[in-house]
Amino acid sequence: MQPFTTHTGLAVMIDSTNIDTDQIIPKQFLSKVTRDGFGVHLFHDWRYLDDAGDQPNPEFSLNQSRYKGASILLAQENFGCGSSREHAPWALADFGLRAIIAPSFADIFYGNSINNGLLPVALTHAQVRQLMDEVTAEAGAQITVDLTSCKVISPSGAEFSFTLAESARHKLLNGLDAIGLTLSHAAQISQYETQIQGWRR
Repeated sequence: MQPFTTHTGLAVMIDSTNIDTDQIIPKQFLSKVTRDGFGVHLFHDWRYLDDAGDQPNPEFSLNQSRYKGASILLAQENFGCGSSREHAPWALADFGLRAIIAPSFADIFYGNSINNGLLPVALTHAQVRQLMDEVTAEAGAQITVDLTSCKVISPSGAEFSFTLAESARHKLLNGLDAIGLTLSHAAQISQYETQIQGWRR
């Protein structure tokens, strides 16, 4: 998993509340068990005018040329609500997104994102609105998300602080999922197993 320290990227927004996981990645695309290949189906029902995905919706922000290559998504409250499918952060990350900025997130989605290297940043409604206004006002506007200092820097240079549990921050900074975090203690685990075997003799 790629570590997340500081990322500067083009920002795109979906100015909606309660974006659920069935919109992020509809249920008909959940047959795969690997993490790759879901990006093409991200927001399928909004991105395409047909079921096959052959006709992009020109009104949807992710299809607009000014947002091509965006790596930061701005949204409104309760992002990632609905079912607990881990495929949602898989699809967002496979599309190329590194961070989601919103006023609030559904709890399970929030945890799944961190475990898959996707940074969920919770800012106030007013701060998210300012970021959206700046991104709308200037084509190519970029946002910086600095996890080392827990700050978001807007296209105009405004700085917004955010908080993240230290355990989650550690995993993202070091590119660790739950398994990777366990394996980082391999030496201690091996030492304990050796000790246990000695006790059983």
